[in-house]
Amino acid sequence: MLPCRANCVTLEFPMHIDIDWQNVDTVLLDMDGTLLDLAFDNYFWQKLVPETYGAQQGISPQDAQEYIRQQYHAVQHTLNWYCLDYWSERLGLDICAMTTAQGPRAVLRDDTVPFLNALKASGKRRILLTNAHPHNLAVKLEHTGLASHLDLLLSTHTFGYPKEDQRLWRAVTEETGISAEKTLFIDDSEPILDAAARFGIRYCLGVTNPDSGLAEKHYTRHPSLNDYRRLIPSLM
Repeated sequence: MLPCRANCVTLEFPMHIDIDWQNVDTVLLDMDGTLLDLAFDNYFWQKLVPETYGAQQGISPQDAQEYIRQQYHAVQHTLNWYCLDYWSERLGLDICAMTTAQGPRAVLRDDTVPFLNALKASGKRRILLTNAHPHNLAVKLEHTGLASHLDLLLSTHTFGYPKEDQRLWRAVTEETGISAEKTLFIDDSEPILDAAARFGIRYCLGVTNPDSGLAEKHYTRHPSLNDYRRLIPSLM
């Protein structure tokens, strides 16, 4: 491991990563669970959708939960997993309307704005890279004001591939002109961090507390942390 220079931070949660901020010009950020509290999505997809589907079909909550679980599992890590249009057609529910109605539940993490402001002050390019469907993204932006703290917002749906797919990373690199060697990527999904690292993104960092109402999660292949404010002193 190279010695950490002055403008660099070492994290141990439990793995270490040395972020040499002088050689980072871009920070790619996931949205749900990374900049926003994942409680919105967990409530929506794990509770509201099964309940609404069960009531519509006249089946028990247990049967509805099991059916929905199977449907989710069948398309996990594909773009359909994140596609509101797919789920509307598959389940016979107006998922877009349901998302709009639940919009006020979308909230920023407490550490999001301080961190994004620090990135701006230090001259880093802040790019949102989310698998969220464009309607989902628009609803959350409306209720959180997140867009004002970012330099560029990208939904993978416009590229046709999710972050789990190497073709997405090639397309994003071409679209934005980012250098993988000078990029930090933050996400709350280890398989997605794996994909970024496989592509060559130099720094990949996990989020241990994506849902404020749940216990922290652990990463086995990537360093992680629970508060971005830990990074700010080394940035400034």
